[in-house]
Amino acid sequence: MRLSGKKVAITGGRGGIGSHITQMAFKRGAMPIVIDRSAPPAGVPWPHIQGDLSSVESVGRIAQQLAELKPDILINLAGIQYFGLLEEQSPQQIATMYQVNLISPVLLTQALLPMMKARGSGHIVNVGSIFGSIPFAHFVAYSSTKAGIKGFSQALRRELAGSGIQVTHVAPRAVKTPLNNEKILALASRTRMNMDAPSHVATRMLDAIEQDRKDVYIGFPESFFVRVNALLPQMVDNALAKNDRIAREILTASL
Repeated sequence: MRLSGKKVAITGGRGGIGSHITQMAFKRGAMPIVIDRSAPPAGVPWPHIQGDLSSVESVGRIAQQLAELKPDILINLAGIQYFGLLEEQSPQQIATMYQVNLISPVLLTQALLPMMKARGSGHIVNVGSIFGSIPFAHFVAYSSTKAGIKGFSQALRRELAGSGIQVTHVAPRAVKTPLNNEKILALASRTRMNMDAPSHVATRMLDAIEQDRKDVYIGFPESFFVRVNALLPQMVDNALAKNDRIAREILTASL
């Protein structure tokens, strides 16, 4: 779907990747609709919905406002992550992560589908992660939410076949954004983790929309290991064992 002349709704549109997507979509002739928990900066020429994705009730309010704006494209980008042992993550943290990363995209998509079906066109873009296809130790809840996004995208695409609505799943590798705390940066340094610039990821996402791509995995060799993990997960277990030990060292050093 060409971006020019389209309304593009972006959750987390003021974040590290989202701000780049918003600006780039505008430059490509689209009208961004930013959904973010922070207030809009002064003077922006596009609609801004301020709201929190961490509860079903607040997502319902956002969905109602969004439906009135009739977007052509929805980019489910907003997300949170946690690096640490699962047993040290509080129940509230886990519930909030599933709500923001997985439940909210499903609910916002559900709210817009009737309008898109009536129009006979639309595009849903779900932003997952390489961690959703290669689940990482110490990112257990995060990896599982992103695996859920991948499954949601595939199932929805099959359900919408013939409707005129496209579904794209984009899975970046690690990205240089404020989501990365000191421990994650230490892990990235010691394991020589590849990290992409937010602008690069934003460009790949918008290109995927215009090219009607179904699944996009950003980064090599990570995209290769996605395929290996699908066929031979034990091989990937062995390959990641050293990195898992380094992660444990980083986490236990702060205790």
